[in-house]
Amino acid sequence: MALDLAERLRAVIINADSMQVYSDLRIITARPTPDEERRVPHRLYGHVNAAENYSVGRWFNEAADALAEPLSQRQSAIVVGGTGLYFSTLTRGIAAVPPIPAEIRRQVRDRLAAEGIEKLQAELAARDPAAAARLKPADRARITRALEVLLATGRSLADWHGDNKPARVDIARAAKIFLMPDRDELGRRIDARFDNMMAAGALEEVRALAARNLDPNLPAMKAHGVPWLIRHLAGEITIAEAAAQSKRDTRRYTKRQATWFRNQLPQFAWVEPQHAAAAVAAQLRQLAG
Repeated sequence: MALDLAERLRAVIINADSMQVYSDLRIITARPTPDEERRVPHRLYGHVNAAENYSVGRWFNEAADALAEPLSQRQSAIVVGGTGLYFSTLTRGIAAVPPIPAEIRRQVRDRLAAEGIEKLQAELAARDPAAAARLKPADRARITRALEVLLATGRSLADWHGDNKPARVDIARAAKIFLMPDRDELGRRIDARFDNMMAAGALEEVRALAARNLDPNLPAMKAHGVPWLIRHLAGEITIAEAAAQSKRDTRRYTKRQATWFRNQLPQFAWVEPQHAAAAVAAQLRQLAG
């Protein structure tokens, strides 16, 4: 749909999928093919090394740059993806937290593995009790993030939230849809999608990624399908088991994804795929009027 729209509107497509940014993950994330990328300009696809810990803040800055050129020329831009937080920051703004040095991030991750989340939560509570009080004791991602920010900047994450970067897109002036197929049909498509990725070489792609011996906590190492295929390559499970678990994870993710969009971005119109083009056209006519 994005390709069709981009060709008709002479638009640029901008990626808003947190896994399709990684250069190592073309097949296992169903990134646009080289032929598709040649049809219209694509931005923010496959430009990040899997060894990097790509953040929503970095995407926000890069998306703002990617939007600047087409919008300055009164050209359309189509933002495509399933990472709800990316759309949220683009339309609401984001706290201006500076990048966390890799060494501090590594130290916190090493401590998490060696000491457990309880020790890190206790340190956060001692250094930044207000931040610790807002977080659940077992929330590994948010506790480590808050501690990293504190160690790197000397400021609480809450302090940084007061220094927001403004939204880059006025959500009231954008056509916006959430594609929602029939649930059973979605399940069938998820299964077929994974089978097609496997046929296209996803296992070899993951084998090459595993050979790099990267930190398993890196985002790229958690892309749907990657952990299970790595376990298969290690001889722990069969390929059938890896495929079944990968499909299950994706189905569960779509449920969380739908709940997130419904609660956090209610301005998006929910449409079935066959009605999406008409829904976008109607919104564009309304905006033009």
